[in-house]
Amino acid sequence: MDDKLKEKIKELTLMLLYLNSWEEDGPYEKSKRAWKGFDFDVLNLLSDEGLIYDGKRSKSITFSEQGIIKAKELLEKYGVNAE
Repeated sequence: MDDKLKEKIKELTLMLLYLNSWEEDGPYEKSKRAWKGFDFDVLNLLSDEGLIYDGKRSKSITFSEQGIIKAKELLEKYGVNAE
């Protein structure tokens, strides 16, 4: 797979995770979570970049602050209204 395609897949996956996410009260603050219904290799790449936290035993991911910002930037870049 070429690098441009891999980057697009990561971007689209991050946007879909964000669009399907919910807010959950955590022990210290609210967190934004989404189900892991995507390719695990792509989720690992997003986790390696610090955009999501991928709990190995969890069925969902948690967004980092950086991941939320990046997802919102991508939604704007692609003209997707998430509100």
